[in-house]
Amino acid sequence: MGLYTKFIAGCVFPIQERVKHHTTVSARKALEASQWLKSVALEEMQLRRLRGLLAHAEMHVPYYRERFGQLDFKSEDVRALSDLQKLPFLTKALIRANTDALKSENAQGLARFNTGGSSGEPLTFYIGSERVSHDVAAKWRATRWWDVDIGDPEIVLWGSPIELGAQDRVRLLRDRLMRTRLLPAFEMSENKLEQFVTEIRTTRPRMLFGYPSALARIASYAKNKGVRMNDLNIRVAFVTAERLYPEQRGIIETVFGCKVANGYGGRDAGFIAHECPHGGMHITAEDIIVETIDAQGRSTPPGVAGEIAVTHLATKDFPFIRYRTGDVGVLDQSLCACGRGLPLLKEIQGRTTDFVVASDGTVMHGLALIYVLRELEEIEAFKIVQESIDYTRVLVVARAGFDAATEEAIVRGLRKRLGEMVRITVEKVQELPSERSGKMRYVQSHVASVPVA
Repeated sequence: MGLYTKFIAGCVFPIQERVKHHTTVSARKALEASQWLKSVALEEMQLRRLRGLLAHAEMHVPYYRERFGQLDFKSEDVRALSDLQKLPFLTKALIRANTDALKSENAQGLARFNTGGSSGEPLTFYIGSERVSHDVAAKWRATRWWDVDIGDPEIVLWGSPIELGAQDRVRLLRDRLMRTRLLPAFEMSENKLEQFVTEIRTTRPRMLFGYPSALARIASYAKNKGVRMNDLNIRVAFVTAERLYPEQRGIIETVFGCKVANGYGGRDAGFIAHECPHGGMHITAEDIIVETIDAQGRSTPPGVAGEIAVTHLATKDFPFIRYRTGDVGVLDQSLCACGRGLPLLKEIQGRTTDFVVASDGTVMHGLALIYVLRELEEIEAFKIVQESIDYTRVLVVARAGFDAATEEAIVRGLRKRLGEMVRITVEKVQELPSERSGKMRYVQSHVASVPVA
């Protein structure tokens, strides 16, 4: 680690977190110690923290106070992690219907968040400072597994308007100090790909971070153009927000000459799991209890696929207890060769989005369209189908208040991205259709684009 990186990671970033009243530094240090605990000790830690979360929810969170009363459930009776299964699941629909009641009565400084991009179900929820500190600490710990740290040169390929809309002077100064360069991942035109390749070669980052599809597309472009990228001393490419496919991992590693580290989580569910250099997908067990469940809501054993439900133990201000993510995964009962006692995710089968092609040939990430719809409160769920270069259908499960103005906002937003002459139709449906496999794709394009590899 260079002196500058040591200065940023050991001084500047901790000061920033202290100013924000976050306990990120102490949380990370605790996580780096607890990761070596045996499974039994980790489960004891989970149980202790679970009891604390449930006791707080029982006393201070109106939604859970009422639910516990209805079920005659008392937090003091929890004796094992399996007792969590006595509680009902939390869903996006329940959060939308009970947003205020899910806030702790003594919560302070709650931050409002929106998510629901790849799930097709827009969601507004709140996060307290404890959870922010723990999620950042978990990500920081995982970053350090790869011998990189805050302050090492980094290029981020991202598409969230939260990040891309915050480029004010303070943010720009902070990014310069941290040596982070943020590039928009929505547009993947020929010119943009050339700019991205040039930027990466000029910056010579120690790490990359972004959507696997976006990094794979850049790698494919560089390969096809004969531009060498494996001489930049890039240590690792962190990928998240989508399912990572083997062919994407292959071309990223080959072209950039670095390993790919897969991450899994979200703003709603938290920093759930991350891959270590030995290949294990480690669950952040100190903060998150992960269950996999079948269609009837029953727990599935390790090795059997099920929907992932999480209980985030650092969410007293706005509890996420048995939250159904909508993703499908498989738990692993074995441990990683790295020696960490953290449990493993064997496979993640969810989280896929497509690229779409604008009328001028610009290739964009599917999230460029998703963000248009997810901010509209009048929409329960949606699916976007690009039938051709000049025609896109939007299937919408509408809420009360959906009217001609809402439909016009959808059409206007999509045309801004796809082209002003593109025909956009909005169809109200009772429920969204799924694929033959039973999986749901919320952005689907029938327009051929540049292959990934």
